[in-house]
Amino acid sequence: MPLHFLTRHRPVAGLAAAAALMFILSACSSGSTTTAPSSAAFALPSSHVHGLSVNRETDQVLLATHEGLFDVTKSPATQIGDTNDLMGFTAAAGQGVFYASGHPGPGSDLPNPMGLIRSVDGGKTWEQLSRQGESDFHALAATKSGIVAYDGTLRTSPYGKTWADAQVDFVPAVLAGTPEADTVLATTRDGLQRSTDGGKTWALVPAAPVIQFAAFASGTEVIGVEPGGAVQYSADAGSTWIQTGSIEQQVQAITAVKGAEGKPWIWAATTEGLVVSTDGGTIFRAADAVR
Repeated sequence: MPLHFLTRHRPVAGLAAAAALMFILSACSSGSTTTAPSSAAFALPSSHVHGLSVNRETDQVLLATHEGLFDVTKSPATQIGDTNDLMGFTAAAGQGVFYASGHPGPGSDLPNPMGLIRSVDGGKTWEQLSRQGESDFHALAATKSGIVAYDGTLRTSPYGKTWADAQVDFVPAVLAGTPEADTVLATTRDGLQRSTDGGKTWALVPAAPVIQFAAFASGTEVIGVEPGGAVQYSADAGSTWIQTGSIEQQVQAITAVKGAEGKPWIWAATTEGLVVSTDGGTIFRAADAVR
């Protein structure tokens, strides 16, 4: 999650937010080395990337940014829909279905904060679902049974209209889920939290490394990135992990899709551009180099 996760707009929650900020700042100061040389990264249309999505059927690559949603499948990038600050963003089940949250951009008639909004046409238009004027969800995840979101309180919802609060004592930097299952991961400064019931109850994964970014490639395969850039792979939905490589640049967002067995494809939006790995995270190249 980018540095401005807790520094822009309104504070999230007192001391807990300050603790999360310490975790996020560590990513900016830690050095890392790549396991193999990488090409110059594919340039991004915005310096602030909050979310990343890849359509495994069409190969479309989308970036949710401070300036709106962009299709970066080809260069130059193409903006989709209005210029809204999409602080939270996640793909749901179904082609072109996304959930988002954040703040309206210039000329937008959406309330501030936007609450939970949904698009069913690939981000061209958005409908207001709930908590308009109340919630800026910086972390969002779609699961088999609904939505998990964080706006200072961790909340779950079956359809995005009504919400239940989850009683947790951690602040997530990223929520990672998949519409294929009800397992959700929350990255925190104190370790990886895991839920197997759609975000209602949680338990710390004591053997997991400290992960800042996480993304499901399938119902069981997960990619994690540590604050220093080390790339981790889990074949059992986050219970156990092995390191596969590292990302040299400072990461802002990641996503992954299923590839060969044990080697999902991974995209990472970094401060220097977009990179991709086709071997489970061993080698990263500029995204346009593998298209």
